[in-house]
Amino acid sequence: MDWMGSRAKGKSVDRLAGGKLKGCKERGEWAEMYFSMLAAGLGMKVLRPYGQTGVYDLGVERLGRLQRVQVKSTIYRRRNGEYSLNVMGPGRKMYAPGTVDFFAILLIPVDYWYIVPYEVIGRTNSSVHFTPAAQRQKYGEYREAWDLLRSGVTIQACGEDAVLGRDDGFERCTVMVV
Repeated sequence: MDWMGSRAKGKSVDRLAGGKLKGCKERGEWAEMYFSMLAAGLGMKVLRPYGQTGVYDLGVERLGRLQRVQVKSTIYRRRNGEYSLNVMGPGRKMYAPGTVDFFAILLIPVDYWYIVPYEVIGRTNSSVHFTPAAQRQKYGEYREAWDLLRSGVTIQACGEDAVLGRDDGFERCTVMVV
């Protein structure tokens, strides 16, 4: 049998096969591999820490800087079509600031990825909920937001001359890409 197995014989590959895995750990490892495949396919350099001691699962290199990514996945769908999962770190504690840059959350049954910055959910939530079919979604802007990993977030801060104690008529701005 060749390396592509049954696919070479005209059969399709089940991209969501990980949802059929029984254990949470196995599904989590599958989701990490799935994330790695998609990110690499988008031209990103994906790194994996050696061993199981890191706080984050994977790294994505951008402009010589490592973006720490914690991959989460769920198959749990509530009656109202909402998916939910816990965003807990080691020891079932919340992730500390500075340990994770992004959460990559996969809703396995619908094959949607949410790339969410730590600042959005890391400090306040231990449980998050997604309703992909709803028109208004709390995390809708992060669905398939792979560009956040490639380009980072641009922050622009400006101040008026009077506030900055200057009187030359120019507005002062600082742009920072993080």
